[in-house]
Formats: sequence, structure tokens, C-alpha cells
Amino acid sequence: MRHRSLVAASLVAVGLLGACSGSKPKSTAPTSTVQATAAETGSAPPTGSGSSAPPSSDAASSAPANSRTSAARTTTPAPAKSPPKGAVDPNAPEVVEPGDIPDNQAFVAFPAADHTYSVDVPEGWARTERSSVVTFTDKYNSIQIESLAAAAAPTPESVKADNLGDVSVDPTYKLVDVKPVERKAGHGVVALFEIGSPPNKVTGKKALLAVERYVFFHNGKDVVLTLSGAKGADNVDPWKTVSDSLKWL
Repeated sequence: MRHRSLVAASLVAVGLLGACSGSKPKSTAPTSTVQATAAETGSAPPTGSGSSAPPSSDAASSAPANSRTSAARTTTPAPAKSPPKGAVDPNAPEVVEPGDIPDNQAFVAFPAADHTYSVDVPEGWARTERSSVVTFTDKYNSIQIESLAAAAAPTPESVKADNLGDVSVDPTYKLVDVKPVERKAGHGVVALFEIGSPPNKVTGKKALLAVERYVFFHNGKDVVLTLSGAKGADNVDPWKTVSDSLKWL
């Protein structure tokens, strides 16, 4: 009887010991449950050792299209080109087709209103008068005659100082030479210069003129002859005819 009691006690002790030292078996969640949980929490499910997920092609193209095209289209504007060195000034007088006075041009005497002198001028040229100045013109050729009171005969220095004031202020004016000259009317001075003509009424352009200005003195009076034509015109002989035709009356 006692033996049975010991056996029963041993069995009870063994059962209690097993209950105290025994571990509860682990439960494994199904794969689908893990994936669902990961989808809900926004975290990626674990992957096996040695394996890696391929990079998503969407990540490379996730930048907005506008940011890529804007960078491609952005260009630096080309700097403005400066005018080439030595370029022609658009406001400068033009060198026009010279209008030579014909060799067979006829000349007629023009007497001053006060009958102190006369000068031969081309026949048929247009004539205008303004105060003491008389002008004859044909195309770019012109003859201007003016009479002024004077105390002494002209010199190159006096002509520079007193007889070029009306042209020297023009920005196109360029003095070439001032020198003594001899004509039938006596000793005189001639000033050679270039200047732009009055603007053309249609184009607004100026022609470059070559000018000879003669100053002669007689009995307290200067007669100033200004002969001008387009630069390049062969008017040497006609201008010699005019400047040599001055007569004191």
C-alpha cells in the first residue's frame, strides 16, 4: 500500500515538473497574413537571404517631366554683336555719282545789282536770291556770289577767321587747304573744303561736296565766289572759267 502511494506521488511530481519546464509550441502566421500586414503598415515584407528586389523603373522617372525639359530648353542668349570696326557712319554724306558740267556749257554774264562787278555763270541754271547772296544751281553743282564790305585785301589767315564761319560749324565740314590765288580780277585767296549738301527731300541723305571758295577785294569790298559740286566731279575747267570771269565795273 505504501508502495502504491510512493508511485502515485512520483507520477504527480513528474507531471508537475513537466508542466513547469515544458514550452508552448510556436505558431507560424501564414505568409499571406504577413504580406497583408505589411501592406497595411506601408513596410516591405522581409526577403530571404541573398535575394534583392529589382529597382523600380518608376523611381527613375518619378521627377516631373517639366523639370527635365526646362533644363534642356534653358539657353543663354547670344551677346549682341557690336558694329564692325571701321563701319560706315549711316549719317555721313554719300559719295554720289558726280555731275560734271558739260564741256559745251554756255556761260552768260551776271552783273551785280549795284553794278560794282559781274561774273559769268552757266546759262539755264536755276537762280535764287537772298539778301546779298545770289545762287545758281544745277543738280549738286552750285555757284554762290556774295558781296561784303571789307577794310583790306584777304589773306589765308583772314579767310580762315572771317570767311568760313557759315560752314565750319557743320559737322560734315573738312578744310582741305587755304592759299593765295591769282585771277584776272587780281590777287585773291581760295579755300578748299568738303561738306555735306542739304538733305535730299526724298531720301534725307546728304551728298559729299567738294567746294572752292574764292575771296577777291576791290575798293573796300570783298566778292566771295563759292563753287561746289559732288566730290569726284571734273569741274576744274568750268570753275576756272567762272573764277577768272570776275570783272570790276
